[in-house]
Amino acid sequence: MYRRVIIIVSLLLGIWACQPKAKESIAFDLPASVPAMQMVENNPATRAGIELGRFLFYDPILSADSSQSCASCHFQDLAFSDPSPQSVGVLGLRGDRNAMSLANVGLYYTGLFWDGRVQTLEEQSLHPIADRRELAGDWQTILARLHQSELYFSKFKTAFNIKSKADIQPDLVSKALAQFERSLLSFDSKFDKVERGELEFTLSELRGWTIFFDANTAVPAAECNHCHIDPLFSNLKYENNGLQELTANGDYTDNGLGTISGKKYDNGKFRVPTLRNIALTAPYMHDGSLATLEEVVEHYNSGGHYGENVSPNVRPLLLSGPDKKDLIAFLNTLTDSTFINNEAYSNPFYDKTLENTYIY
Repeated sequence: MYRRVIIIVSLLLGIWACQPKAKESIAFDLPASVPAMQMVENNPATRAGIELGRFLFYDPILSADSSQSCASCHFQDLAFSDPSPQSVGVLGLRGDRNAMSLANVGLYYTGLFWDGRVQTLEEQSLHPIADRRELAGDWQTILARLHQSELYFSKFKTAFNIKSKADIQPDLVSKALAQFERSLLSFDSKFDKVERGELEFTLSELRGWTIFFDANTAVPAAECNHCHIDPLFSNLKYENNGLQELTANGDYTDNGLGTISGKKYDNGKFRVPTLRNIALTAPYMHDGSLATLEEVVEHYNSGGHYGENVSPNVRPLLLSGPDKKDLIAFLNTLTDSTFINNEAYSNPFYDKTLENTYIY
């Protein structure tokens, strides 16, 4: 009997030893078609770091008046995008551009934001906090709040092994937020299930797939897959898609990448967004100017506005009504209901037993 107990205890200890600890780095589970995620060397993902980032993402403690959080402009049920063309911050100021979906944002290695102004999620996460048009926070106030919180001292201590509340600093806030955002993975749409042989497309979806991928010369080509390459459904490049008209001086109302690079040929170029969950992320384009997928398809069908650097794939497509309908049917297969309902990504302050009640 004693020997049996020893064996059982040994087995349990072995199982426990194989489990990732809070401070041990973890690897994200990605489909075989997706390369391993590139991590920032001094910020490996841990369970505790991701959980801390989740709390910070949903907590209005990071805003000037404690009224808004990151989640105020990135709604989980909308694939972490914003239904407003441009988000309105705590000071009532409106941003210049539409808030992009955060699905798979940890796999974007060619710059972030529409204009590529930063390279890492650690850098990105600090911008909205300080931006007057967004959370408009100041770090002296934010850190004072965090230093007063026993909850956050415990969570920062577990995630980053800090010794005192004073060790909670902006760099650790940015690291935690970046870890949470890297965990926002979306690869379980109907498209993915068809790829895995679990489901089949309808006839309309299959024809839309053919149009999207230019897979059959007997069916019209929509040129979509040149910029929206699976599995991310983005080539992670910056393109001019002919949305804007040139101004009198040869620039654009928003020069996008050109403002950052200083190169005129980059004017009007913006990062190619993912099409994953596209049916959930209206309105569309960098300025949120197109309200529906029908408007988006019609824009590309028209060939857009002229520009020296407009992508050669943006041209009049001559798609018929049925062509456009089938293309949109395929785009709807990119919706990942598992992603938008994943409790690991949800608001940790929300008490589901009390309807519409939040606990801060």
